Order: sequence, then structure tokens, then C-alpha cells
Amino acid sequence: MYMMKLISWNTNGLRATVKQGHFMPLFEKYKPDIVCLQETKSEAKQLTDDVRNLKNHDSYFCSSQTRKGYSGVAVYTKIKPDKVEFGLGVPLLDMEGRLIVLYFEKGLGSVKNKLILLNCYFPNGGGGPARLEYKLKYYDAFLKLINKKRKLGYSIIFTGDVNTAHEEVDLARPKENEENTGFLPVERAWVDEVVASGYIDTFRNLHPDTKNMYSYWDQKSRARDRNVGWRIDYFFVSSDIIKSITNSFMLTDYMGSDHCPIVLEINL
Repeated sequence: MYMMKLISWNTNGLRATVKQGHFMPLFEKYKPDIVCLQETKSEAKQLTDDVRNLKNHDSYFCSSQTRKGYSGVAVYTKIKPDKVEFGLGVPLLDMEGRLIVLYFEKGLGSVKNKLILLNCYFPNGGGGPARLEYKLKYYDAFLKLINKKRKLGYSIIFTGDVNTAHEEVDLARPKENEENTGFLPVERAWVDEVVASGYIDTFRNLHPDTKNMYSYWDQKSRARDRNVGWRIDYFFVSSDIIKSITNSFMLTDYMGSDHCPIVLEINL
């Protein structure tokens, strides 16, 4: 049976991903219907035409306006959205090119309700108190946005690098990281709020007891070789469509970044 397949991946630089030969194989091997990329570190005009205009796909790019080679997100989709928006609609939070919002008024796969897919590269809280404050403001604005869309009758799928591990099972060394950004109580509390608002972590919902499964590993310490990682990349869905989700998993063997791609499959 064919399943609609969505892939999300923090590429840690799309141009480098392409140059190293890891871009096209993702499409050729896994045949995704939609690919959401984060930390692309590029503008559309910096990409070659075959990457910018991938055959049989509509593509959308959002890049940082504050500095070049930083942040950025992209979406490649075989299913044309009815509308696309860029950013949260909050100017102070939208300068770094972190969000693309796709509207599918007839749903996706077996989800027949109108649906919104959000691809987001959430801020990292490192670099001092100001960046942590920025991250928390971004978190709050994002949750406010999706809750507003839910009230308008949309089902929600959001994906990307959330930059926070939710529970102790979601990172290899929780005790050592209790005071480090990415696992701070205030960051984890926001994920709690997301769940309490009716959004479901699809991987943990389907694999409640699975341990040692991560999506990010520090490159400097060669942590991937030892699987000393963090699960900070997610597919969340609104609770009304969880029954349509057939699988959610990580492509831990796929190289090309300090993150691995994650996959969501929706029943047709």
C-alpha cells in the first residue's frame, strides 16, 4: 500500500548538502511527497537551477534577512498548496527566515479536512540570555499561531528542528545537560504546553518505549559514532488527525548533516 510520505531534515547548509551528493538521493531513494528542510543557509538565487526548480515539485524558500549564510528553510512538494505564507507575521521574529506555512484546503492523504503544514527552524537558545529570550518569544508566537489556525478549523502538521529535547529519553545524557540550552526546564515546559494544547509528537506516540533514537549528534566530538545524540527534530500533528498517521521514524543512517532526516507517513 502506498503511503503519503513527508520528510523533514536540518541540512546544516543546503549548498553543502548538494555539493556532497546528499540532496538528490533523498528524493530518489525515499520518493517523498513533501520535503521540509531547515538551516539551509542560503537564498534561492544561490542555488543551481536544478535544485531551485526540482522536477515535478513546487519549491518555496525563506531566507534570513539579517545575515547571509544563516538559518533559512525550504519546502519541496509534489502536492501544490492552495496558499503559502512566510513567517509568523511578527516582524521582529521573522527576520531570520525560519518558517514556511503551506495551506492544503482539501487536506493530505486520508486527512480530508483542510490542513496546514508548517516547516520551522526554531531558534537555538545558546549564545547568552538574549537568545534564550528570543527563542522563548518565538515559541510563544508559534503556539499562538497554530492555535489560532486550529480555531479556524484547520488540522495541523508542524515539523522541523525544535532545538529542544522534550523528555530524558530524548537525549543520551540528560543529567549532564539539565542546565544546557536544548534541555532547560523552561524550554521543555513549552513542549509540555504544545502537548497540552492538543498536538501529538508522532514518533513518541507510535514508539512510546523506544530508547537511543536521536536526530542530532555533535560533529566536533564525533558523537554520531557513539550515538550520543538528541532527538530535537519532530513531526507534531493535531490530535484530530493522529489516526491517519501510520508511521514516524528517523533515517539515522542517512548522512550529510549533523542531523538525520525524519519521516512521517500518512495513510491514503
